[in-house]
Amino acid sequence: MRTFVTGASGFIGSAVVPELISAGHRVLALARSEASAKALAAAGAEVHRGDLNDLPSLRAGAAEAEGVIHLGFIHDFNNFEASVRTDLNAIEAMGEVLVGSNRPFVIASGTVGLQPGHVVTEEVPFDGWANPRAANALAALALKERGVRVSFVRLSPTVHGQGDHGFVKRLADIAREKRLSAYIGDGASRWNAVHRLDAARLFRLALEKAPAGALLHAVGDESVPSRQIAEVIGRKLGVRVASVSADAAAAHFGWIARFFAIDQPASSALTQQRMGWKPTHPGLIEDLEAGYYTEPSL
Repeated sequence: MRTFVTGASGFIGSAVVPELISAGHRVLALARSEASAKALAAAGAEVHRGDLNDLPSLRAGAAEAEGVIHLGFIHDFNNFEASVRTDLNAIEAMGEVLVGSNRPFVIASGTVGLQPGHVVTEEVPFDGWANPRAANALAALALKERGVRVSFVRLSPTVHGQGDHGFVKRLADIAREKRLSAYIGDGASRWNAVHRLDAARLFRLALEKAPAGALLHAVGDESVPSRQIAEVIGRKLGVRVASVSADAAAAHFGWIARFFAIDQPASSALTQQRMGWKPTHPGLIEDLEAGYYTEPSL
């Protein structure tokens, strides 16, 4: 299947592209820069130049493909509303091309903000009030009624593996800078997590066989306490581990504080049962123990 992939050169996309190619699919990969284009070509993908704000380019890429995987998102937390609008515009542009075709349209989403304090399952619907990106997913879900085989892979807040520069890497960098690996309150808030290679396999399976409207969970670790994360980071860096109060969290952690404080366990039991998917790569704690999260940032 010739598949148009946005976000193809990102941390997750750079795992999805070889996963698709190794399974016999052809990849048409969106590339914004010359460096991304060269990397994607070297990985065996066809290059399609453009970006998420270039709607004609997105429409053209979707029109040339037998399926679409939308991984791209502008992670600008200082202008998050604009990023969400760009994402919605991109979904709508590609979705319009796919109407009536029954072609697969796999969209990356997340588990964050869905029923905090409870184990989120695939049966929990999107809540557009709790998460602006979930509102985009609800808009995309309407494509199911218009002849698009739209499905959603809800990613863990931490998609980990070597080369990750996301939430956990930021926590390690803060701990190094402040000589303190902190957790918030009693450290009981829980994150779910998934290895990038396991997530990549689920995106391929969703492309190949997810039914229209499917909500799939890319979750390997259902529940990792924030205190345990802080303890491993502290031990690997040789720094003190201690609690900071909820009131002091923003000053210590900056923008990441609101994410680290969320108690958000999630299950992938139904996804494993329905899709024949099973996480096989290291869990988050094992990846932390490997040491590359605590290496200095370049």
